[in-house]
Amino acid sequence: MSTAEELRARLVTALTGAGSLTAGWAPSLAAVPRHAFLPETIWADFDGGDTECRRDEDPGRWLRLAYADVPVVTQWDDGAEDGGRTVPTSSASMPTMVAGMLADLDAGPGHRVLEIGTGTGYNAALLAHRLGAGNVSTVEVDAKVAGAARSALRAAGFAPEVVCADGSLGWPASAPYDRLLSTVSLRSIPPAWLSQVRPGGVIVSPVSPLLGGGAVVRLTVGDDAAASGRFTRSSAFMLLRQQRYVGAPVDDYLPGEWPGDAGQSWTRLDPEDVGGDWPALFACALALPDVYYRRHDYGEGRMWWLFDTAVTSWATVDSAPGQPRFEVRQFGPRRLWDEMEAAHDRWAAAGRPGYGRYGLTVTATGQRAWLDEPGNALP
Repeated sequence: MSTAEELRARLVTALTGAGSLTAGWAPSLAAVPRHAFLPETIWADFDGGDTECRRDEDPGRWLRLAYADVPVVTQWDDGAEDGGRTVPTSSASMPTMVAGMLADLDAGPGHRVLEIGTGTGYNAALLAHRLGAGNVSTVEVDAKVAGAARSALRAAGFAPEVVCADGSLGWPASAPYDRLLSTVSLRSIPPAWLSQVRPGGVIVSPVSPLLGGGAVVRLTVGDDAAASGRFTRSSAFMLLRQQRYVGAPVDDYLPGEWPGDAGQSWTRLDPEDVGGDWPALFACALALPDVYYRRHDYGEGRMWWLFDTAVTSWATVDSAPGQPRFEVRQFGPRRLWDEMEAAHDRWAAAGRPGYGRYGLTVTATGQRAWLDEPGNALP
């Protein structure tokens, strides 16, 4: 069986060879033992599925998972102890993503860094190894997770500031920071972060629009406490707890039987073609930040439901294999499918751009997405 040191060395070699790991961060990933930050029971999709893996039952597989280039789930359902596993709520991120986001952060000696989402503590250890523990503060909302991370960090020889608090508020006690790194995804960048990062400083965070898709954004903070920058890579992170969204019941939109008084039309755009194309869905989501969807199967087809968060409008689109057109029903002051189709058409007309052509500008009062340059805001 390979040792932890051998597995870690192979991981660093693989990440370096793939161009994911920069020279500046390679010594930290080579030095910090990822397995030392994982609990005894983990879940990961590697070498045969994402079944539970207990260290005491299969130590070899547990160690391989610790150094595989996969995300490792460490908590379900906010730590509920009823034995169920519905939604993963804490994890150790995929090493490729960890390395890429550290490269985006571009932190170096002398920089003060705030991390949002301590999780296992592994990322904080990497930051502390390179920057010094005194330059690193990390915030975790879950007291049990924060406590476990603090213990793991100390056992591994690192002592950054670990705080149990609401990450959406940052951590003003140790501000200002040169860099802010979020390992949880957001619907919108919190205004508090802008005021806690120095002008010229950098914020790196995953962004997950309500409609779908997700990508990491790299923002530079200006003298006016606004921040702007481009998306760098696709991502799928757990959401900041304070920004989780639960949609209203369908009956709040549609009292009575479907389709009610909804108008009928037809479209040649299959909603499944949008939902199955991550860049397309992301582009539509940036253009429609207050729209979300649900869908359900029936027979050989699938119905998409679009809703607005103001609970004023809804739309349905039937998707059936092999059909030349699809029935649309829309109700309310907004025609949500028309808006969705228009956003998709603009994305296609722009050359089907990927994440790197999109960006975000954030101020104390809100944020807006743009294509190619900040002046070209999405409608």
